[in-house]
Amino acid sequence: MNYEYFLAKRIIGNKSYKSSVSAPIIKIGIAAIAISIIVMLIAIATGIGLERKIRDKAVAFNGHISISNFDSNESEGAQVPISINQDFYPEFTTVAGVSHIQAVANKFGIIRTNTDFEGLFLKGVGSDYDWRYFKDFLVEGRLPVYTQKYSSEVLISTYLADRLGFVVGDSFQMYFMKSDSSKAPSIMKYSIVGVFNSGFEELDKTYIIGDINHVQRLNRWSKDQIGNFEVFISNYNDLDRLGNEVYAQTPSTLNTLTVKQKYATIFEWIPIFTTNIYIILAIMIFVGAINMITALLVLILERTQMIGILKALGSSNVSIRKLFLYNASYLIFCGLFWGNLIGLGVLFLQKQFQFLTLDPSVYYVTVAPVYLDWTYVVLLNVMTFVLCILMLLIPSFIISKISPIKAIKFN
Repeated sequence: MNYEYFLAKRIIGNKSYKSSVSAPIIKIGIAAIAISIIVMLIAIATGIGLERKIRDKAVAFNGHISISNFDSNESEGAQVPISINQDFYPEFTTVAGVSHIQAVANKFGIIRTNTDFEGLFLKGVGSDYDWRYFKDFLVEGRLPVYTQKYSSEVLISTYLADRLGFVVGDSFQMYFMKSDSSKAPSIMKYSIVGVFNSGFEELDKTYIIGDINHVQRLNRWSKDQIGNFEVFISNYNDLDRLGNEVYAQTPSTLNTLTVKQKYATIFEWIPIFTTNIYIILAIMIFVGAINMITALLVLILERTQMIGILKALGSSNVSIRKLFLYNASYLIFCGLFWGNLIGLGVLFLQKQFQFLTLDPSVYYVTVAPVYLDWTYVVLLNVMTFVLCILMLLIPSFIISKISPIKAIKFN
């Protein structure tokens, strides 16, 4: 029979134990563990969620890897066309891990209304375009449909729609300058069929999505000329490796850029979230453990006479330490239970109702994203429990210093 566990259960179930001097301190210890778990769960879920959201939004507009002409300068809208007739298109079979490749082209233009104007890029896409990311961004209307024929349907962001006063079903004119500045600009009329909101303001105010046939005609390109290829991969963790492999499999006249290279500033900023998560985990576990150490010391002090009696009856120091560690384990489990209940509850509510908003100009998202994975939830609980128990081993050594005779007389 495990009598240490038996005694621990009797102590915990004793009514006098719940109304003892140590009761408030024990409750504080449980609350500290609960608060630590709540903070850690929120920090991990929102931190990882923010990383993934920002990454996915950048990928949605550019793909994981972009293949273009070495002479192109997309930041200035000067794309040098490349041929669509490549060995790696329409399927990049030479590199394992590539899931999709699509041809796109950009053209800078100006939308002009009666009261305002806006300079941005018309991103031309075709029938090979993967809309899976934009399905999540779509807030109104529908996705456009592009075939070999010219289509005037466009997808516009909420940012631009609000700024220019557009709604689904509206039409507008867009002006495109010609290479010869002395000539009048080309004017194209487009119809808005859908409004999207990625929350990535930097990109939302930069692009509208339209038909690649228009870009080819405006640039006086042939049907087999495009601006660049966008490559998507199955696993983002393989981005650097696959970026090198794709570069090796493309002709010497073409350059490749991963999304991390294209948006280096943003992707250098993202790892700060991971660093912050580690710091928060360390602080919260330390705070919770310190409170549990205090609670254990109070329990030992309060049960000094019992320790003396157990020693007089032949119990070893190890056995009595196990008794108090069982007791402390129960308190940690209580803290973990309430912490998980409240923490996961808050995260589920945020995921469902999105009540916590963020400034998109700073965080690139409008609401705090939540990423829930039971793997990290379980690991977090196990790690917290194990580290707390390990830290409680130190104060439990005090039991070995207690003399049975003095302890029995202790009052």
